[in-house]
Amino acid sequence: MSEFAPPSVSRQIKLWLDVLNGFPSIVIGIFVFELLVVAKLPVIGIGHHQSAWAGGFALSIIMLPLVSRTTIEVLALVPNSLREASYALGVSKWRTVLSVVLPSAVGGIVTGTTLAVARAAGETAPLLFVCSIFGQAVSTDPSNSVASVPVIIFEYSEQPDRNLNAQAWAAAFVLIAFVLVTSLVSRLMLERSRRKFTRS
Repeated sequence: MSEFAPPSVSRQIKLWLDVLNGFPSIVIGIFVFELLVVAKLPVIGIGHHQSAWAGGFALSIIMLPLVSRTTIEVLALVPNSLREASYALGVSKWRTVLSVVLPSAVGGIVTGTTLAVARAAGETAPLLFVCSIFGQAVSTDPSNSVASVPVIIFEYSEQPDRNLNAQAWAAAFVLIAFVLVTSLVSRLMLERSRRKFTRS
């Protein structure tokens, strides 16, 4: 869309991505719950009951507009002189996008993806609807309901038992550590791609 779509189509897609980015996560949770759990409309084999697949689908809807808008903005920052230099060498447009534009923008794309993962990692509302209400036991089967860290934090922090409160704090620490490690890895990848682009 950023490189090939006409401006009118690009504007419409940007508008709808911005609207989707502003949706409350609980609305997305209700939508996915109705689509995959209640409506008996299986999508790619999931549906009819709460499952980790449905939770992943809900979180991907939350992540998609953020990743897309970040990618659009990062691709717009790539200087046109790079594209023109590639065209001057006789390289086709699709090859220019793959070989010149995307490598120079990969650091920003990874950073936007990391932000989206960090946002989805703390979402509780969609998971309450689609995968966690009946998932109190540890399970590795994604076709069943499973416990999730945000929901565990929510439930254990409400309990009168001090041990469960301590487990909620421990789960919050694990969640924060996950976001921190993901952010550091994306920063390292950004610096690596920047150095590689500077050398070339």
